Amino acid sequence: MSPIHLTTFIASPAKRIFDLSRSITLHKISTAQTNETAVAGVTSGLINKNETVTWQAKHLFKTRHFTSKITAMESPVYFVDEMVKGDFKSFRHQHHFKEVKNGTIMIDIIDFETPYGILGKFVNKMYLKKYVETLLLKRNKVVKEYAETEKWKVILN
Repeated sequence: MSPIHLTTFIASPAKRIFDLSRSITLHKISTAQTNETAVAGVTSGLINKNETVTWQAKHLFKTRHFTSKITAMESPVYFVDEMVKGDFKSFRHQHHFKEVKNGTIMIDIIDFETPYGILGKFVNKMYLKKYVETLLLKRNKVVKEYAETEKWKVILN
């Protein structure tokens, strides 16, 4: 497993950040560099527990498909999405939201495992873990930007 743990402070209520984090539309905005698009399952709006979304995007010089399912959710405290189908051996992303005095602490915990044995472990160590972390940092920056400004109204209204 290759855990990634990120903490982001956002000066906004937890409910707003929770909803922005499960917005298909905002996810598309945050992954514009890979031309990511939802092609099956929930393709717009907010994804909910037991729903799936299939993403298509160009990563590492290849068009890839990744289907995830929301396996747990308690609004606005946390939700979990897990890979149902994709290039990883396993992929689980926990999203936690802890409201504090002047905003919310958003915590992302991602555990993933690569296939291909020793070769997969080598690629993960040398490149993939940092690549996934960079994508997540970009997503969190967009969530923060929308949550802390009036932009959230375009996504959630």
